[in-house]
Amino acid sequence: MVETEPAKSRTELKRTLSLGLVALYGLGTTIGAGIFVLIGKVGGAGGDLAPVSFLVAAAVAGLSALSFAELSVRYPESGGEAVYVKEGLNSTALALSVGLMVVAAGVISTATIVVGFSGYLAEFTAAPRNVTEVAVAICLAAVAASGVRISISLAALITVLEIAVLAVVIGLGTPEAIGDGAARMGQAIRSSPLPAWSGVIAGAVIAFYAFIGFEDIVNVAEETRNPEKVLPAAILITLAGTTLLYVLVSLVALGSVAPGELMASDAPLSLLFERLSGLPGEAVSAIAIVSVLNGALIQMIMASRVLYGLSRRGWLPGPFGDVNARTRTPAKATLFCLFVVAGLVLTLDLERLATAASYVTLIVFALVNTALIATKFGPAADTGEGFRVPRWVPVLGVVLIAGLIVSRVAG
Repeated sequence: MVETEPAKSRTELKRTLSLGLVALYGLGTTIGAGIFVLIGKVGGAGGDLAPVSFLVAAAVAGLSALSFAELSVRYPESGGEAVYVKEGLNSTALALSVGLMVVAAGVISTATIVVGFSGYLAEFTAAPRNVTEVAVAICLAAVAASGVRISISLAALITVLEIAVLAVVIGLGTPEAIGDGAARMGQAIRSSPLPAWSGVIAGAVIAFYAFIGFEDIVNVAEETRNPEKVLPAAILITLAGTTLLYVLVSLVALGSVAPGELMASDAPLSLLFERLSGLPGEAVSAIAIVSVLNGALIQMIMASRVLYGLSRRGWLPGPFGDVNARTRTPAKATLFCLFVVAGLVLTLDLERLATAASYVTLIVFALVNTALIATKFGPAADTGEGFRVPRWVPVLGVVLIAGLIVSRVAG
């Protein structure tokens, strides 16, 4: 493939996002459905050591988060992962492949969420599922194209609700419940035989997907004020915030509900809320549903920005890089994402696609870490200023991601 000069647009993306909004954007896409659904699955796999599973997953995800943080400072552009691979590994073909994988994972995730959300809507409307699915996709695209500050502010508001629910559950747990959970975990650490620790690893593999989302932050680089400082800070805030919330919620759950009972529930956080408060859990379920849709909105925003970034580098047709003069968003790229999402929800087996998207995400993480390794051992190792990580961080990141992939395949 012949490298071309980046395409230019007469209208640029608008730099309007602050650290607070970008951090909430990251927290929203990371928390999403993760903790609302996976807390039961992690508890079932890890048992009394479930909080350790979350910590192990945080450590694995954290290595890639640190790599993304450094690369976001070196190359603060939309299309982040693809740009990082191009600059680190000097391959336009591989970079384009990575960018398209990121877009594919984003639109598949959006389509999967839309299908799940339409199932809940079926309880309130007699409209055909296909109609509601396409209508929901259109609404998401309209919000995403309306302006980055509007769309991310809405996502941030929903994120605040998500965090509030988790905070309420933690607060209802009381220090006694958290203490009981910590005591059970401590006892399990001291007395568990080696086979029990295999459950910790199995739980960590599941929990890892509750930490995915911080990488989406890098794709709003060109809409962020002072991205070299804001992006790494937002990534680290996202990682630290989700780790704290997940571990505290898992300790409350451990001290309040048997792991098997939590795993058997389709709405584990609602069950936990009911057990702790004695009140119906419908409100928690409603916010969980909205949080899932929030994840779809953020994925669509991300996918459209990656298409924009690839086009601006001349790797995709020019229209993907066009910016609407009024909304200052890549409206054509967003419209393309809408068509793909609509096509997916109407025609394909999304469960298999979603599984494939998970593997794609791990492969992209491995390539981004590899790109940073090449950068840190190459002539650009000491160029520029700002956030930097030791060389062993991306190396260990690749090793652990490979271990996760092998665990998933073997399992």
